[in-house]
This record gives sequence, structure tokens and C-alpha cells, in this order.
Amino acid sequence: MVVAAVPAVTVGGMFVVDTAGVLLVFLGCHAAKATYGLRDWHRLLRMTQEVDVDAVIRARIRSLRVARGWSLDSLAQRCGLSPSTLSRIETGRRRIALDQVVPICRAFGATLDELVEADGDADVVIRPQPGHSPGQTTWVLSDGDGIHGKTVAKMRIAPDLSGGGNRLGVHPGRDWFTVLSGIARLELGDRTILVHPGEVAEFSTMVPHAICAHEGPVEILTILNHDGGRAHLHGTHAID
Repeated sequence: MVVAAVPAVTVGGMFVVDTAGVLLVFLGCHAAKATYGLRDWHRLLRMTQEVDVDAVIRARIRSLRVARGWSLDSLAQRCGLSPSTLSRIETGRRRIALDQVVPICRAFGATLDELVEADGDADVVIRPQPGHSPGQTTWVLSDGDGIHGKTVAKMRIAPDLSGGGNRLGVHPGRDWFTVLSGIARLELGDRTILVHPGEVAEFSTMVPHAICAHEGPVEILTILNHDGGRAHLHGTHAID
């Protein structure tokens, strides 16, 4: 893969398209510049040496197409490219351009970041460590930035955390949780709702709310957006 210091356009902080429309991988600079700093060059070169991103993209396109049972003609109808162009992209006989990758991503319902994400050899097993706060133990079950920007966590809430309207919180978004064991008491505005094992609660978090234990410890599995993580994750798992 050839890297040249040419005027560029960044996409999602991960892609650069040169003046010829060739897709390159770029990390470090978020502005469109004609030249890059030494540190950014080193990061870029290391990335291209460790991962053949071009090959990853081609393989992902073919894998997604085959997994859906689509022929080249079917994908062509969905993304507006010709079957011959798609065939050359998959087989490496055509350079990949951004104006081709974007409609292909749309056809699959995928993002550019997902298409270029390297397989890597990192450990796929997450070994969560408990985070403690008064009356609550939390295990964060997702890694890094979470799943599509959301954090998955298991919480064990003790009865002494329940009650007390002064603990009702408000933040943007929606909360979702399911009860694994025990009974959760959801304080939602003026309402009190008991959620039993196997049941799921989803609600607007602009309504003052608190998740409490009812007559004994409760364990829940919850999915939180960034604001929910800041509001509900405490101690070692607090989100900035």
C-alpha cells in the first residue's frame, strides 16, 4: 500500500482518501493536511506494516456478501456499482476508493470502522473485575468503548441501597436492564415498579429514576449509554 503526503479527507478519524481517490488508513491527525508530523507517520507506517487493511476490506466485503447469500448482481443492485467492479474489488484487481466503499457499507448496514477493523490476535475473553461502591458491586462486561458506544454491565445491588427519593437521578437517553436473580424495585418518577427474574425494564432516563433491591439482594444485567454509564457506574468503573 502506497502512502503519499497529498491533500486528504478524513472519515471517522480512520480513513484518508488521496487526490486519486485511493483509500488509505490514517491514525493520529484529524485535520485535512498535506503533510503529517513525524509521530503520525510512524503510527501510520506501523499500522500498515502490521495489518494489510486493503486485504481485510476485500475479505470483509466478500464474507458479508456470501453470508447474506447475495450474488455479485444482488450486491450491485443494492449499492449502485457494477458486478464487474465488485468482482475486481473482491479479488484485488481494482484499487479501493472511498466512493465505492461507502455505498457498499450502506448496502450491508455496516460502518466504515466496522469494515476496516482488524481481526488482530487480542484475547476475545473479557475477565471483568468487580467495582465496589456502598451497597453495589458492578462488573463491566464490555471492553474499550463498549458495543456501539454502549456499556454492558452486571450489577449486584444490596437492600440497603434501596429507598430514598434523594437518590433518584436524571440523565439523557434510555436505560435497559433485565433481572438475573432477586427482585428489582424501579423507582420511576412517582411510580414504583417491581421487576422479577427474567423480566426486562426499559424507560426514559429523563424521568427521575433509581434501581433498587426489593426484600433482598438483586442482580441485574444492564446496557447503558455514555450518560447512563456516568450516572450508574461508580468507583473503579466510573466513566469520565
